Amino acid sequence: MVVPNFVRQALSGRPITVYGDGTQTRCFVDVLDVVQALMRLMDCADSIGQIFNIGSMEEVSILALAQRIKELTKSSSEIIMIPYEQAYEQGFEDMHRRIPDTTKIRQAVGFQPQRTLDETLERIIGHWDGRDGRDRTGRPLLQSHGSERERLGPVAQRVGKG
Repeated sequence: MVVPNFVRQALSGRPITVYGDGTQTRCFVDVLDVVQALMRLMDCADSIGQIFNIGSMEEVSILALAQRIKELTKSSSEIIMIPYEQAYEQGFEDMHRRIPDTTKIRQAVGFQPQRTLDETLERIIGHWDGRDGRDRTGRPLLQSHGSERERLGPVAQRVGKG
């Protein structure tokens, strides 16, 4: 839930809260890409009973994510670091680096995310600031992936609105 939290904080002008030192890294994938991956897996008989990682290889630190969101929202929010000791119970441990190995799904069904982190962030920001998933020029962000949206039908429409 880090992305929606950062976006809401940035749009409201509240401090963007980063837990830990911000150097921990994650890979974020757009929910529409996840739906595409799941649909491909459902169509693949060899995937039955198998376990797959679905994700992106676009690694970003949590601090860099906060800075990107601040920039994309044109927010004046400050970014504050909250030490784990203040945010969590004693003994809390965080994985410093989380990167999915997507080799298996790529080989099985040719899946690779189609949306960059910035495209995803723009759509989420557009939802929260009233642009309803449009970029800063007013163009629908889902339109660039129209053929996939048509294939996904109501699923893409529901996901695109949320």
